[in-house]
Amino acid sequence: MIRAWSSKLSSNLAGKFSSAWQARLARGLVVGLGAMALATPALAQGDFTLTSPAFNDDGWLPDDLKCTRDGGDGVTPPLTWGDVPDGTQSLALIMHHYPKGTVEGRDAPSQYWLLWNLPADTRALPRGNPASLGDEGADKDKKRIGYTPPCSPPGPEGSYHDYTITLYALKAPLEALPDHDDMSVNWDTMTEALQGKVLDSSSITFRN
Repeated sequence: MIRAWSSKLSSNLAGKFSSAWQARLARGLVVGLGAMALATPALAQGDFTLTSPAFNDDGWLPDDLKCTRDGGDGVTPPLTWGDVPDGTQSLALIMHHYPKGTVEGRDAPSQYWLLWNLPADTRALPRGNPASLGDEGADKDKKRIGYTPPCSPPGPEGSYHDYTITLYALKAPLEALPDHDDMSVNWDTMTEALQGKVLDSSSITFRN
């Protein structure tokens, strides 16, 4: 129905313009309106948006949250989010970074934090996750369990890496994963366990 409506509106608008450029502009308007119409139902899910009181999306990681080598405390950043989608049974979280030379969609990224079995009514993770909410997988180097604090990359002044934290609202717990911290859980294991379980997700990215 939307496709037919878009085609009809595009023809009507294009007929009112005298130039090819104006006709293309009319078609672009229709595409935008159609996308808005398709996106509208998602608003009913509520404000499931991941944020941090420590940094803005695409902002810089504060010095106190950097790795100890860079003078920070090396603890997990504080995170907050709003209402979860209806039917959410559990939450999971992944923080990752694609190193130089890797390609998203082709290569696995470096995992910095793998967290699952977060209760569905959780709305925040305080700095350092002092209550140890959820279960954790292997760190970046797969030498221990838990979070890997980012260190500033080598290179010329001004060099930085992007790190993305994604929160997943799940329609069922990740039963394929252990119900305890486990070093055997890595990026591949966790992303495979997420298949078919995700109701919605929200991400925030920071620089360091």
